[in-house]
Amino acid sequence: MSATFCYENPDARALVQAAAADAQQQRNQGAQQEHEHIEASWRERALNAEETLTRTQQTVFTQRKRIGELMGQLRDIEQTAPSDSAPALRTENASLRRRLDQVTQEHSSLQERLEGARSNLRFAERRIADLEAQLLEKDQS
Repeated sequence: MSATFCYENPDARALVQAAAADAQQQRNQGAQQEHEHIEASWRERALNAEETLTRTQQTVFTQRKRIGELMGQLRDIEQTAPSDSAPALRTENASLRRRLDQVTQEHSSLQERLEGARSNLRFAERRIADLEAQLLEKDQS
């Protein structure tokens, strides 16, 4: 179809205009649906973000409350403990740490000895089983 034919023929021109209007309407509907889909997606994200923000605010509030309680307990301890007890506490702490290191080394040493004893026991049990087997063989022959 030529452009001249469309301009000169009112029916053809009406058909072309109707087809163009239909195509435009379909594009508009597609764009509207896409817009609604994107809008729903953003709405859902916003709701999720609000929910997460609320939970986070509650967590922060709970943590701040707990920190306040602990700070109060720390102040109470500082007030009841004599000011000259800090060096003694540091000395006792260092002593306890040294003792912990010693006990840890002793534990490792005892673990190694226990493993050795278990290994010796397994060897002895195998050796006893072998000797018993040899005795049985001698008795049967």
